[in-house]
Amino acid sequence: MADEFDVIVIGAGPAGENVADRVVRGGLSAAVVEAELAGGECSYWACVPSKALLRPVELAAEARRAPGLTVGPVDTAAVLARRDEAVSRFDDGGQVRWIEGVPAEFVRGRGRLDGPGRVAVDLPGGGSRTLTARHAVVLATGSRAVVPPVPGLAEARPWGSREATAAKAVPARLAVLGGGVVACEMAQALHGLGARETTVLVRGDRLLGRMEPFASALVADSFAASGIGVRTGAEAVRVERPEPGGPVTVHLASGPPVEADELLVATGRRAATDGLGLETVGLPGDRPVEVDDSMRAVGADGGRLYAVGDVNGRALLTHMGKYQARVCGDVIAARAKGEPDDLPALRDAAGGYGAPQVVFTDPQVCSVGRTEARARAEGFPVRAVEYDLGAVTGAYLLGDGYRGRAKAVVDAERRVLLGVTFAGPGAAELLHAATIAVTAEVPLDRLWHAVPSFPTVSEVWLRLLEAYGL
Repeated sequence: MADEFDVIVIGAGPAGENVADRVVRGGLSAAVVEAELAGGECSYWACVPSKALLRPVELAAEARRAPGLTVGPVDTAAVLARRDEAVSRFDDGGQVRWIEGVPAEFVRGRGRLDGPGRVAVDLPGGGSRTLTARHAVVLATGSRAVVPPVPGLAEARPWGSREATAAKAVPARLAVLGGGVVACEMAQALHGLGARETTVLVRGDRLLGRMEPFASALVADSFAASGIGVRTGAEAVRVERPEPGGPVTVHLASGPPVEADELLVATGRRAATDGLGLETVGLPGDRPVEVDDSMRAVGADGGRLYAVGDVNGRALLTHMGKYQARVCGDVIAARAKGEPDDLPALRDAAGGYGAPQVVFTDPQVCSVGRTEARARAEGFPVRAVEYDLGAVTGAYLLGDGYRGRAKAVVDAERRVLLGVTFAGPGAAELLHAATIAVTAEVPLDRLWHAVPSFPTVSEVWLRLLEAYGL
């Protein structure tokens, strides 16, 4: 097998796959190196399985809000079987065939940098292989879950996001450490699938601390209504699990301890740079890889190293990693052919406006751009308006007791949107319109003429503009 390629990608998740696809489209050859499963974290342990677990729980909640429908219990075994189908039963053969059909060479093994333009691969059966890149090496290794240094926590062998999304059975009692997206989604999914005692332990003062406060409050209300306990200001100081696989106890700085059958730790992620050999190209190996807006690593020897997705720390979201990968692949192809690489289309732009994000709880929470607090902290002349999403006719028709809220954060001088947040059942489908308006900086006076259909929830756009005074 040839050991020289135009581009070598380390990591075969969605970001790595997209880089390979774009450089090959640009006329270059590529190799993709992966130590685990082609398709990456998102396909097997994150986005796909978590949504497969959440959807039946969400749908049952929607049906209960619709008069005239009777909803029985969720069939947990059937949901878990569907989850297994969604992750191809952890068989990456289809993903490997896709990579090879790009066409790019798929190399199974653990890749690490071995100097500028060189990648050493430890092969699964023993031995190694050294690959050389004529134009670029791209890191797309993602991120790994963080386990805080709480005494006894690591020894208790808690679940991370991987164990939670791949669970073969649902524990009767579940404790969740963390209050972010993974914590909220998996608490609600597993509670809805049978974890009758679920307690979320939040170190801060609210769930989803980076979102607008009203969104946090709506999710907290939903949790309370379904029987999920939330304890804020809950700092874990010690964890005990005397017997492997037995009950686990979380001791807190204040208040009674929490005992559960399983403990899910969802306190954040860090760039997966361990063992990547960054020091061989003059970079530190204990932090995300800093990149410029073309995704090229800043300060790397030789100038041929790029990094996309979670490993660069810009936005730990699959869709943003894929977006960066498209930018990166096109830039590499342009530079390899001596073409201009300073075009706006060949530079990361969406990240500067604020990445779109959805929290797939019930209610769903979605946002793009800046929160009001962030916009004010960055010095923008801010005016914010809110509207009761449940007061829109289209929302009322979705079911009794629909609760939600919408907020628009506006640059009052330029009269363009800086950020938008929606919270409510099914609200995620509203987000892309907001993403277009924010990234394109559509003036409010133009948005006024984008007429929403009646009776849809999208009519909230008209209500927000009216609240602003248009």
